[in-house]
Amino acid sequence: TYRLNIGQSSLSNWAAGGDEFSFNINTTLNLYARHKRKHFNWDNSLDLAFGFMQSSSLGSRKNDDRIDFVSKHSYSINKKTTIGTLINFRTQMTNGYTYDVKTNAKTFASGFMSPGYALASVGIDHKPTKDLSLFISPVTSRWVIVLDDTLASRGAYGVDTGYNSINELGAFATINYQKEVTKTLTYKSRLDMFSNYRKNPLNIDIYMTNLLAIKVFKMLSFSWSVDLIYDDDTRIFGTNKNAPALQFKSIVGAGLQVKI
Repeated sequence: TYRLNIGQSSLSNWAAGGDEFSFNINTTLNLYARHKRKHFNWDNSLDLAFGFMQSSSLGSRKNDDRIDFVSKHSYSINKKTTIGTLINFRTQMTNGYTYDVKTNAKTFASGFMSPGYALASVGIDHKPTKDLSLFISPVTSRWVIVLDDTLASRGAYGVDTGYNSINELGAFATINYQKEVTKTLTYKSRLDMFSNYRKNPLNIDIYMTNLLAIKVFKMLSFSWSVDLIYDDDTRIFGTNKNAPALQFKSIVGAGLQVKI
């Protein structure tokens, strides 16, 4: 599914950078492929997003940028349950900046593979309905990667100061829901949760995406996407800029939608 939208976006505590409110143009590409042979299943999805905002006083800035790849290989135990492996890779394409409200000075906040997240897990996938799936893994290895030395020197995104990556061992769960409510209305949601056994296991990292799309004509649609992130190791918020916070991004738009 390909979308090209013009709309409005709002951000709150978004670590990768951007402005709190803006008008924007953004494009997304969602690819999915599945191969099934007897008891073996192989599911792959790739989500790409890129967009710019426009403000009369601030000029053009990037406000949506994502690369997210998931591949799951599993073996069917019964009609609703499989056991297998899941890998996930997530990062962005270009640099992101935060901006001072008063001075408009920008600070480098993120870039390609800064951060990057790579995850490998073994677990059980259960599909109680055709629209809902739940994957749970008690054994998951996750790498947080910050290739940019400037960010690494700050210990950004939880890596140790001066290092470019950190490995975490923990438990992982992902819930995926996709529903065609009507012929013109669809809803898609994904919730990832990770608990690090080695450090504060009760402080669970959360990554959630939501997309509501309404098709008006053959190629015209309205959409609303909401992303939520909570990472206990991203401690750049609060009065002293040393606390974690819930990151929020909302994009409402209208434009072209093509589905193959």
